[in-house]
Amino acid sequence: MLPKQRQDQIVRALKADGAGGVKVLAAQLRVSEATIRRDLEQLHEQGRLTRVYGGALAVDGGDEPFAEVSAVHADEKDRIARRAASLISDGQSVLLDIGTTALRLAQHLHGRSLTVVTSNLAVLEELQNDEQIELIILGGFVRRSYRSLVGYLTEESLRQIHVDWLFLGTSGVRPDGRVMDSTMIEVPVKRAMITAADRVALLADATKFPGHGVAKVCDPSELSVVVTEPGADEATRAQLEEAGVQVVLA
Repeated sequence: MLPKQRQDQIVRALKADGAGGVKVLAAQLRVSEATIRRDLEQLHEQGRLTRVYGGALAVDGGDEPFAEVSAVHADEKDRIARRAASLISDGQSVLLDIGTTALRLAQHLHGRSLTVVTSNLAVLEELQNDEQIELIILGGFVRRSYRSLVGYLTEESLRQIHVDWLFLGTSGVRPDGRVMDSTMIEVPVKRAMITAADRVALLADATKFPGHGVAKVCDPSELSVVVTEPGADEATRAQLEEAGVQVVLA
């Protein structure tokens, strides 16, 4: 693989996950950690990412097209989404966060008698013709690059509802179990979603454990369930379980 191709893959992975560690990126791209460090330094100099200790953060405001993000870790996201769908009982109300894993969860809800609330425009497109599902779209400012609704109107809409389940995405889970996000504009909406739900399920593939992020979304005590993979960091999983969180492996 040419250096330019490898560096483009690094940037796409960071846009999808919000952040990435040197070890994780080296394993994903099958190159040495020294190579990844050199790539990160070059990409930082070019302004394509922000270099931090142990890895790098995506540059906020420059999202990749939704379809490209969706293709990253696609199989892992689908397994997590399928397992998450099994937690939902017919007749329940479900709040879906932004992001591509939430979209994959929506794909596993077709034909079920549910109420789905979302600020995710991709979920709207997926479920709008399914007559079994009562679909509620939150208001707000359209963030076209990531196909989501954000802002005061979104947060105010969330204050008017209450649901059985929230399925939440993240940029990363810190070793102490804190849920983080690198996209600052989405964090107030995520916090309002947590307040609006009886139970909160975090959907996160193994690359998010442990992860990075510039803003805290919630403490582990605010989660009910985490749906992830067997490869997720065991120490972080142990911290979540110690906080009373059920960790479900897809």
